[in-house]
Amino acid sequence: MLSLRSVAALSYAPALQPVRQPRAADVRMETMSDLDALATKLNPKVGFYDPLGLSSANLWGSGEQATIGFLRHAEIKHGRVAMFAFVGYCVQANGIHWPLQLTLSGTTYEQISQAGFPSEQWDALPTLSKVQILGAISLLEIFGEASYLTEAQGEKHYMVGGKPGFYPSIKNAGVPHPVPYDLYDPFGISKNASPEKKARGLVAEINNGRLAMLGIMGFVSASKVPGSVPALDGIIPAYAGEPMAPFAAGDNLPFVANMLAWHTETISMIN
Repeated sequence: MLSLRSVAALSYAPALQPVRQPRAADVRMETMSDLDALATKLNPKVGFYDPLGLSSANLWGSGEQATIGFLRHAEIKHGRVAMFAFVGYCVQANGIHWPLQLTLSGTTYEQISQAGFPSEQWDALPTLSKVQILGAISLLEIFGEASYLTEAQGEKHYMVGGKPGFYPSIKNAGVPHPVPYDLYDPFGISKNASPEKKARGLVAEINNGRLAMLGIMGFVSASKVPGSVPALDGIIPAYAGEPMAPFAAGDNLPFVANMLAWHTETISMIN
């Protein structure tokens, strides 16, 4: 729904110099006690809250520390996406859009904006546009999980001692066109920040991400189940589509019709 989307130089040396390898990252796996300490920093009044017991799970038989690393990274990543989604929803819901054409065939951003609220705007996008957006997201996911990029920058995977929330630089990711900016901190604002400032920033980021996740899901819930979010009654109109299905039957893509039928059947069974 969020439609706003985005080498080292060669030189001669007088003599052979030893190749400097990136410093290996220290293995620092987080434990339950670390979660307790972090929870106090995030919200001392609520403290550690895990009603589903996810932190005690043993995902894929990988052990407690790898499981916690996975959950920590997932929360940070989803919080970042939710912050973008929340702002994007507010922008699009107020009719703000790019002034250009979306497609070569003449479809404009204004036409998409006039379709309604962000959910309707997503439905109004051409199928190819939806595929391109999800394709770009998939590519960013691949880069984020690419061990060659992470290790080249002195880090490890978040499930084997790496820093949760770390996203590697993609300027030299091997894509066929130049990438002038990184996905994370593209303008280098926090590049020279002290470790203490970065730690405080991460705490703020997690809190803001949690709030954004509640916010964007509140928007979606209010549009699909009128009255579910009383504060948004009369603000967000009802949405007749399926917010959890990125493609509709009209997109004519393989397997979509079967997935929609399965989803409808599942919902009817739950009800």
